[in-house]
Amino acid sequence: MTTKLISYPNPKLWMAAIKPPMYSVAIMPIWVGTAVAFAETKILHGEVFTTFLSAAIFILAWENLSNDVFDSETGIDQNKAHSLVNLTGNKSLIFWIGNLFLGLGLLEIVAIAWWQQDLTIVGLILLCCALGYSYQGPPFRLGYQGLGEIICFFCFGPLGVTAAYYSQTQSWSVANLAASIVVGIVTSLILFCSHFHQAKDDLAAGKRSPIVRLGTATSAQLLPWFGGSIYVLTGLFVILGIFPVWTLLSWASLPFTLKLCRYVGQYHNQPEKVSNCKFIAVAVHFWSGLLLGLGFMLAGS
Repeated sequence: MTTKLISYPNPKLWMAAIKPPMYSVAIMPIWVGTAVAFAETKILHGEVFTTFLSAAIFILAWENLSNDVFDSETGIDQNKAHSLVNLTGNKSLIFWIGNLFLGLGLLEIVAIAWWQQDLTIVGLILLCCALGYSYQGPPFRLGYQGLGEIICFFCFGPLGVTAAYYSQTQSWSVANLAASIVVGIVTSLILFCSHFHQAKDDLAAGKRSPIVRLGTATSAQLLPWFGGSIYVLTGLFVILGIFPVWTLLSWASLPFTLKLCRYVGQYHNQPEKVSNCKFIAVAVHFWSGLLLGLGFMLAGS
């Protein structure tokens, strides 16, 4: 009698494919927009906040899954062992699971709109989804033209943060717009850093990401300006009286930004090592967003 050995993918590959740390990208716009609303109104609608948070996570899961599907069609992920399509060998399954997450997320957004009898956030989130699709989805594939960071900025910054703020107040705010710019920049920073290690694959697939266009060395030199801008803007908004002074707490994330710049500066042309830089960028995003929102919450207390 013989025993057939079954080989299972490395669990680390599954974790890399699911990307748990990346879901802070969905959380922070909702957190910051809600915190700005609380600072201005002294009111927190907890059920709206938690529902919006869940919806954002579902929608980001759709974005991640659909991007894996669309990238599998261009061949850009052929060397990416932690692609969900490559791990499962079933592109259709991943596509429909992604659509299920999108449907669940949109249902929760519609629920918030129904509670408030206001469709504004539905429009904002649908615009986010349309832009998110255009990033990798055919026939647009705007990410292949180097527009991914710009799309990311608007989806997770002015649109995402504003939708969260509006869901709490049904109004608009200069402070919220300013906060959304900061969140948008630091979110785009993650996408920018995620391209360093795959510059060769991007170029081969015709994807003209900023790293491909500029080269890894020039991109590494620009990173301190890119990352440092969130602290300059926060300080400027405090000086102008748009942000409360408590928001300077976000400067406590500066050590992560310095670590990111040093790391990329050292390893920008070594794909095996620089691939970890996106997780340092996630830490910058998490701590800067968490502390920025905390500053607004403290100001409203």
